Amino acid sequence: MSVSAQRLVEELQIFDVECEAALTEKLVELCLLYGQNEEGMVAELIAFCTRTGKVGLTPDILNSFEHECLSKKSARAPRDGGHAGARDIVSIQELIEVEEEEESLLDSYTTPSKGSQKRAITTPETPLTKRTVSTRSPHQLLSPSSFSPSATPSQKYSSRNNRGEVVTSFGSAQGVSWSGRGGAGNLSLKVLGGPESLTRSYKSMFQKLPDIRDVLTCKIEELGCELKEHYKIEAFAPVLAPAQEPITLLGQIGCDTNGKLNSKSVILEGDREYSSGAQIPVDLSELKEYSLFPGQVVIMEGINTTGRKFIATKLYEGLPLPFYQPTEEDGDFEQNMVLVACGPYTTSDSITYDPLLDLITIINRDLPDVCILLGPFLDAKHEQVESCLLTSPFEDIFKQCLRTIIEGTRSSGSRLVFVPSVRDVHREPVYPQPPFSYSDLLRDDRKRVQFVSEPCSLAVNGVILGLTSTDLLFHMGAEEISSTSGPSDRLSRILKHILTQRSYYPLYPPQEDMAIDYENFYTYAQLPVTPDVFIIPSELKYFVKVGLNSAFSPETPGPV
Repeated sequence: MSVSAQRLVEELQIFDVECEAALTEKLVELCLLYGQNEEGMVAELIAFCTRTGKVGLTPDILNSFEHECLSKKSARAPRDGGHAGARDIVSIQELIEVEEEEESLLDSYTTPSKGSQKRAITTPETPLTKRTVSTRSPHQLLSPSSFSPSATPSQKYSSRNNRGEVVTSFGSAQGVSWSGRGGAGNLSLKVLGGPESLTRSYKSMFQKLPDIRDVLTCKIEELGCELKEHYKIEAFAPVLAPAQEPITLLGQIGCDTNGKLNSKSVILEGDREYSSGAQIPVDLSELKEYSLFPGQVVIMEGINTTGRKFIATKLYEGLPLPFYQPTEEDGDFEQNMVLVACGPYTTSDSITYDPLLDLITIINRDLPDVCILLGPFLDAKHEQVESCLLTSPFEDIFKQCLRTIIEGTRSSGSRLVFVPSVRDVHREPVYPQPPFSYSDLLRDDRKRVQFVSEPCSLAVNGVILGLTSTDLLFHMGAEEISSTSGPSDRLSRILKHILTQRSYYPLYPPQEDMAIDYENFYTYAQLPVTPDVFIIPSELKYFVKVGLNSAFSPETPGPV
């Protein structure tokens, strides 16, 4: 779904309501989060202001409107528990403009057009040599007609008028050459991890509830120990112990209902050492500023006179990890071009891989040193996949896609890094995701092709890239609540939470479509260091930021 800021302003002017640019961006964000169009969002906002007697439009009014109107409406919405792609707030299909094609059952069984490419004939007398493989066109390698008889090119994609447009930039581009050396320089790629990195598949769906609880408790205790030392806190009190004097509690933010978290439903789940896992409702009325989400580990200072309700007066949030210190093994620091792309690599209204073929053309033109490709490569939420209109097995289509990328970019020499996704239809949708396995990889390609896990911390010549193909911004943006005394940027707050909670997925409970194996999550989905560059694909508006405000000390720059 596309939302226009200008349209929002025009709708508000109908009611003689002026809106600043910052508030307009906030309204655009709310439209995307809650699946509203411009007219519907403004209608609900005006109704809310009329009902509550509020005049004008301020950040506080928008926050109240979201918490008291949009959140409750979303919490009351029925959830499709049997659908693999269900979301708490809004389906992805509501965020993307999908042009539905009505084709009869007979059309799906028609013979591919005469113009489609045929597979090369190989016999023992005329084998498919390595030279032949390297010179084949990507269009020949990836023919949609081979796995979808009804595949037709997307008219919307071919007729777009913003091809090659720069939508945002960071830093000065003067004197910078946007081309690489195709991996010809001294390039070092290394995957960082905690005890170790995830390198192979594992058995999932064998979790026991006590084991999950142990993981969550360890997370609270480990981060709590760091916070206690950093903030010079003497001791923590049990969450249910009455006290007439101010006390300090350690715990994890939770919600006392099945709906979305709001300022009246916050509870603090204590740790095992001090509170035996007990819970207590939290009154946030005395806090001037806060930003909270379910699963967040915090320290709260306040009063608990009855032992049944804690009135918070001060909030201590998490701390970021230190930055990575390069070693001699990481090579010399030099300018490298890193190209990053994320799936799906098809359009929403067609199963053809035209965007992927265009990407291969760009790789061969610009010769990036490293090309990072995040999944999904065959999206489980694509309309034709959900409707079972594909004639080839999912695994075969994925291998055909991989072969097209590897062979199509061989002449560029670029190093390829593949990051899987829980939405890759040919794999089990478990998080964290083990790396892809591809047995057809030629010996000469093994040096330049690397398969990593989801999520992954990748060191490129000592520069740490935090990579995840999960839309964590969307997930946390739908659950986070905040109160600020001045203007605040939600996306910056969410990124700060990710870094200070030291996890690639700090939200608990997770979104309904996230099947998390918590034993492996604890081992493989934690941040080993603070990344220099954090890359997250999202349905929300694109952005690039640096510093992340108070998450870092003044003398230490934050990640981009």
